[in-house]
Amino acid sequence: MTVRTTWKLAALATLGSALALTACAPSSGGSSGGEGGSKTLTVWSWRVEDEAAYNKIFDVYEKSHEGITINFKPFKATEYNKILATGLAGSDGPDVPQVRSYGQLQTTVASGSLVPLDGKVDLSGWDETVLASAKGKEDGKLYSVPFARQATVMFYNKDVFEKNGLSVPATWDEFMAANKKLAAAGITPIAVGAKDDWTLPIVHEVLAASRFGGEAFHEAVTSGEKDFTDPDWVASVKVVGDLKAYMPKSVTGVAVTDAQTLFSSGKAAMFPGGSFDLATLQKANPEMKIGVLEVPPAPGSPQGSEATTAGWADGNFGVSSKSKNQAEAVELVKWMSTKEFGQMVADEIKQISAVPGVEYKDELLKQISGNYDKNGSPYLLLTDFRYGSPSGTELLGKGVQEMLLGKKDAATVSKELDTGVKTWFKPGA
Repeated sequence: MTVRTTWKLAALATLGSALALTACAPSSGGSSGGEGGSKTLTVWSWRVEDEAAYNKIFDVYEKSHEGITINFKPFKATEYNKILATGLAGSDGPDVPQVRSYGQLQTTVASGSLVPLDGKVDLSGWDETVLASAKGKEDGKLYSVPFARQATVMFYNKDVFEKNGLSVPATWDEFMAANKKLAAAGITPIAVGAKDDWTLPIVHEVLAASRFGGEAFHEAVTSGEKDFTDPDWVASVKVVGDLKAYMPKSVTGVAVTDAQTLFSSGKAAMFPGGSFDLATLQKANPEMKIGVLEVPPAPGSPQGSEATTAGWADGNFGVSSKSKNQAEAVELVKWMSTKEFGQMVADEIKQISAVPGVEYKDELLKQISGNYDKNGSPYLLLTDFRYGSPSGTELLGKGVQEMLLGKKDAATVSKELDTGVKTWFKPGA
């Protein structure tokens, strides 16, 4: 019978405190051998909400790999980085850790905690933006397998649109007219939770990626041809500030969970977020008719610019260099690169799989994935500007928050972003 360990939140909090005090990994975290050659592989994750789905997914793997048991252990996301670092440094850490992506992966790579997977796992044909999330910045080696893609998206309430005589806006003028009409009807047009500043770079991408130029600007800024004081970038930040009137009152005091509630309760018409929000919104109100749209380009958008959907890899699975069952752990991670695993990520976790060729039963997930495939651009402050401190997302998040508070203008926010990342960012590196 499959062995599963359920961790309650109270226990997690206690564990996190104990780790901080003793600097040792949880004693029950390691892999183990069993009678008759059976082995248990421990997988750690920060996705507590996906525990049931992962257990179902790993049941499938166990049935086709006799003698292998997968012990999935999720931890509270805000405590996970510290717990993982401690676990990987000791002997009782996971065989297969879920690891962060892009810049946040680099500390784990530098510590020697992960097994290089080049020649062991074939990810040829995968999206380059997704692949970059799983590699070492310095040596270019593959250290993990991405488990999901995320994409920016504007969710909208179909019933609210219909009741107010609105259709999906095809132009900026139509988008603004919809905002005005909704506000006049006493409905919050755009549910933003600016209290959580980490969400604001995503909101910026949803509302204004086409204003700064999407992929074309990404290429220009990473090569050094342009920087974040560029007029198009500054104008894109200003777009967010200009739309404050259509966000919740006292928006900087509204948490993202409050914004989600406004949307799922029908008090707000649109919610700018990521594809990762879809399952949460559907669970909050299963009867709600949710649609997705790409915000049309704002006036002044670079010539040829069109609506764009930004994407990135959410995280990855790697193999611990201290695992006692490395061969079996590599085999598991290799399976995570297959269409079988990717399809279950889409079906059970309701995420856009990183594996090419996956089909989506959920029509909204299918549409979001299609938007990225057709009009994709990198979520550049995450994909390219998280490799140093201060990070691009941190700087823009706090800067936009202060802009919404009336303390800074778009030019100042952009200048401070540019100055901050230039302390470590090297164009073309």
